[in-house]
Amino acid sequence: MGEHIIKLPDVGEGVAEAELVEWHVKVGDIVREDTVLAAVMTDKATVEIPSPVDGEILWLGAEIGDTVAIGSPIVRLKVAGEGNAKPQGAEVEAGSAEPPAKLPTPKPEAAAPGVKTSPRSDEPKAKPAASQKSTAQPSVSGAPRPEGERPLASPAVRLRAKEAGIDLRQVAGSGPAGRIGHEDIEAFLARGPRVAKASGLARNDAVQDIKVVGLRRKIAEKMSLSKSRIPHITYVEEIDVTALEELRAALNKEKRPGVERPKLTLLPFLMRAMVKAIADQPNLNSLFDDEAGIVHQHGGIHIGIAAQTPSGLVVPVVKHAEARDIWDCGAEVIRLAEAAKSGTATRDELSGSTITITSLGAMGGVATTPVINHPEVAIVGVNKMMVRPVWDGTQFMPRKMMNLSSSFDHRVIDGWDAAVFIQRIKTLLETPALIFVD
Repeated sequence: MGEHIIKLPDVGEGVAEAELVEWHVKVGDIVREDTVLAAVMTDKATVEIPSPVDGEILWLGAEIGDTVAIGSPIVRLKVAGEGNAKPQGAEVEAGSAEPPAKLPTPKPEAAAPGVKTSPRSDEPKAKPAASQKSTAQPSVSGAPRPEGERPLASPAVRLRAKEAGIDLRQVAGSGPAGRIGHEDIEAFLARGPRVAKASGLARNDAVQDIKVVGLRRKIAEKMSLSKSRIPHITYVEEIDVTALEELRAALNKEKRPGVERPKLTLLPFLMRAMVKAIADQPNLNSLFDDEAGIVHQHGGIHIGIAAQTPSGLVVPVVKHAEARDIWDCGAEVIRLAEAAKSGTATRDELSGSTITITSLGAMGGVATTPVINHPEVAIVGVNKMMVRPVWDGTQFMPRKMMNLSSSFDHRVIDGWDAAVFIQRIKTLLETPALIFVD
């Protein structure tokens, strides 16, 4: 028997370190080649680390939330044959965070394993070995986990559980390290959730400490940076979108033989309106380097679309919106939204925005105070659409109304310029034919 060391592989060009966001195994587990061992994150991209060999987990080199340098040892395995490391003379204690002394450099043929990028597979490609099955916990639906223990599951499984109203802490996983798969969700749904019987009200003094890691930590850092550096000014304007909604409905009904067109939402129209407004005020399409005191004004309009995903908020980017028509904008928004939700969006697709749109859809509220996506200087916020009575000079008429709540970096954008920008967008949206006029 020998030992095999797995190091954190290169997870992207120019990346020197990554944050460990999930272990899929524990010390003592038997794994097969291609079993997913861990997931790491860098710049909002989640990457899975598979095992290149069969073996037994002897040591895990980091904890959830730790930042690990590329090339650092993260796993030691007991393997059949020589392995790529000499035994250390004594087994590493389970749970030890210290690497073995003087770890030898792996042989060339055992270089860092390949990297699998999102979407994350719901289960390892290879089935667990017979010895692993014998130690796996039985899948008992409704068996609660110890308090504070986070269930192991892929984003797809978590999303399915959320949509079904299932608390994953009540589902026992049949995969490695108790990982929950789709079949465990099926078993839970088939048996029905266990309903606790209670008589009267019960006091709950439990306190759960949740470590902020992964995408949630990156979002927190980004928001803190934006609010601490940027003096925000928020401008709210009411938009009559009745004519726009009529046009949108007519365009969605239009069919052309041999031509496939995406279903248009409000966003493509807003994007084209922003492109026209930015042509008059190019300073809105800028990035402010506050360290150097330089405003980088961009010609290309790269619109970030803030999107909520099962893992948290991400901002996929529609590149060069100035060169796209309504349908091209709509198709790209749909493509990027699907990639973001499934976890397959690339780093390039999640970066490079010069101005951002944020929308909560039907839950958008009457008004919001959106936080600027640093180092941009503006963000346009879409609030929910409502039918309201509007006075037309002689009578009240039902109109579809919507507020735009937009924030600007007051160091770069004056209140007057912000108002001019939004008023231009208002004019274009209220008279949507102007959007199509060059």
